[in-house]
Amino acid sequence: MKIISSIALIATLIFSISCNSKKEIKQEQEISFNQELADELAQMGTIDQIAAYIPKGKYKAYSQNEWQAFKDSVFTNNKRRANEIFKQHGFPGYDLVGKDGERDFWLIVQHSDFDPDFQKEVLKAMKPKVENNNAKSSHYALLTDRVNLNTGNKQIYGTQVAYDLQTGQVYPKPLKDSARVNKRRKSVGLEPLEIYLNNMSQMHFEMNKENYIKKGINEPYLYKLPSDN
Repeated sequence: MKIISSIALIATLIFSISCNSKKEIKQEQEISFNQELADELAQMGTIDQIAAYIPKGKYKAYSQNEWQAFKDSVFTNNKRRANEIFKQHGFPGYDLVGKDGERDFWLIVQHSDFDPDFQKEVLKAMKPKVENNNAKSSHYALLTDRVNLNTGNKQIYGTQVAYDLQTGQVYPKPLKDSARVNKRRKSVGLEPLEIYLNNMSQMHFEMNKENYIKKGINEPYLYKLPSDN
């Protein structure tokens, strides 16, 4: 009798798990594109990119304190709204907001360094989206590195960098297993680290060209590429 009861209980549990799984799949399938949310994320992403780079346009007239206050306000307000969106929708994938919307949401989380717990929570929710081709794998890699550094660990993909202000050369922040980094980068659709660092070095140099020329540096120092002999 006890054996029969146990079998019945197991069958009930299996049926319940199966129903829940089917319900989750159905809910995933029923997600429809949300244009209003995509438009909102586009606006948030635009202001995020203004705050993430050097002052341009009207912002060039800002004092250093005014610019920093503007940046802090943008990142804080964007993160607050992103958290509301995350609680309602989870990580917004391509199906919900399109590729641009996915990118905009990721950018906002990427720049929420003041709240690494939020970044970790989003990263965890982002993983199954990437596995189902519903979010970009390179975005996941960049956020992984960001979270690792913000929580006292080494980065995995070498996407987070620092600058040698004497040479103009960009170098990766603390990196785990650097010998295999390009293999890991390739797995998520990223170019070899040397190419990435050289591109970042050239971009950084152009943004600060006047200061480097005053130091007698007319071009940034670059890394030898893996294919070079």
